[in-house]
Amino acid sequence: MLGKHQQHYEAFYHSTHENEHLDTKTELLVGLSAAMALNCLPCINYYLKQCKLNGVTQGEISDVTAKVMAVAAGQKKLQLQEVLTKYKINLDVYT
Repeated sequence: MLGKHQQHYEAFYHSTHENEHLDTKTELLVGLSAAMALNCLPCINYYLKQCKLNGVTQGEISDVTAKVMAVAAGQKKLQLQEVLTKYKINLDVYT
């Protein structure tokens, strides 16, 4: 028997698949991008399988992958800038 919290989570999770405003393809691509961003391998596997079943193209998956990569790269760039600023590091004087 599932615990109370697990039951609530499962109800919440399943409710996210019943979208009022997103079509199925968009919902799957959003889910895939979130799974990729959070590095959830079982979720990526799930969404890739669902994408295939629902006619999502290889090109659409490629576009989502590129967007996740761009956001991740931007986040790392900002993270480095934050460290440089906080610790007063000037990369211009590195040799």
